Amino acid sequence: MNITSLLYDNFQKEGKSKLQKELGIKNPMQVPEIEKVCINVGMGSYLQKIGKKDYAFVEDNIRAITGRKPLVRKAKLSVSNFKLREGQPVGISVTLRGKAAYNFIDKLIHIVYPRVRDFRGVSRKIFDRSGNCSLGFNDHTVFPEAIQPEDSRQIHGVQVTIVTSTNNPEHTQALLSSLSFPFKKQ
Repeated sequence: MNITSLLYDNFQKEGKSKLQKELGIKNPMQVPEIEKVCINVGMGSYLQKIGKKDYAFVEDNIRAITGRKPLVRKAKLSVSNFKLREGQPVGISVTLRGKAAYNFIDKLIHIVYPRVRDFRGVSRKIFDRSGNCSLGFNDHTVFPEAIQPEDSRQIHGVQVTIVTSTNNPEHTQALLSSLSFPFKKQ
C-alpha cells in the first residue's frame, strides 16, 4: 500500500533543514523525527458504564479512525477491587509508524482540533521527560470517521501518544511547532 503524506514530504524537503538550523544541530541524522503514534482506548470504565461486555463498537471506531485493525489488550491478573478478571478486555491500541503516523498528525492538526469545542490551543505541558507527547480526547466523535453513537453512554475517550526520536522535550516541541501543531500562545 502506497501512502502519500504531504506533511511528511514537506518535512523531509524543507522542514528538516529549518529545524536543524533552529536547534543548532550539526549532524542531520540527529534532527528529531516522529517515530510512531500510539492510539489507546481504556475500556474498564466504558464497559461498566454501558453495562455490557460488548466492545465491538469501540473496536470499530478505532478501526475507522486509524485505518488499522486494533489490538485488544486483556488483563493479565484478576483484581477483585476493580471487578477485573484475568483475560477480560481492558483496552484497545493501535500503533502507526512512518507516513501513516504523519498522516494521522496531519489529520489531528487540520481536521480534529478545529472540531473540538472551545479549542484554544494545546497546552505546552504535554511532554514527558523522555520527549514524548501525550494528548487526550474525552469524546471520540471529534474524529470525522468515528461512528456516531445512538446512546450517549457509548461515547468513549481516545488517548494519543506521539513518540519522537529525541529525549529532549524542547526539541519535541520545536519539531511539532515546525509541523504547525496548534499550541497555546504564550
